[in-house]
Amino acid sequence: MTVLGLDPGTRKCGYAVLPGLGAEPLTLGIAPIEALAERLREVLLRTPVSVAAIGRGTNSAAVSRVVAGLGLRVELVDERETTLRARARYFRDHPPRGWRRLIPRGMLLPERPIDDYAALLIAERFLTPAG
Repeated sequence: MTVLGLDPGTRKCGYAVLPGLGAEPLTLGIAPIEALAERLREVLLRTPVSVAAIGRGTNSAAVSRVVAGLGLRVELVDERETTLRARARYFRDHPPRGWRRLIPRGMLLPERPIDDYAALLIAERFLTPAG
């Protein structure tokens, strides 16, 4: 089952298309809220998606309406701790280089927004069987 994970915020929304648990994401990105519908249309043209898993938090109701308007089934997912886990996942995929390697990872900040990684974790959480 291919899932579109979304991490909504007030100004931007991270998105990730995941073909299944344990698979590499097909798409990762961040879109301004105003451009979200158009960006998701482009993503859906390239990749058929079964369901949208949206983080239940800031702006989730508005993003749910946008996604439902695109004809996708919407499932709300608990997004607790996704930001911290997204940071850890980002540094796993992009290890610090140079002098940044000397700083403990818990003190490092990513060099870019990581809303797309949070969306990936939301999609994985949706696909993970409960219990």
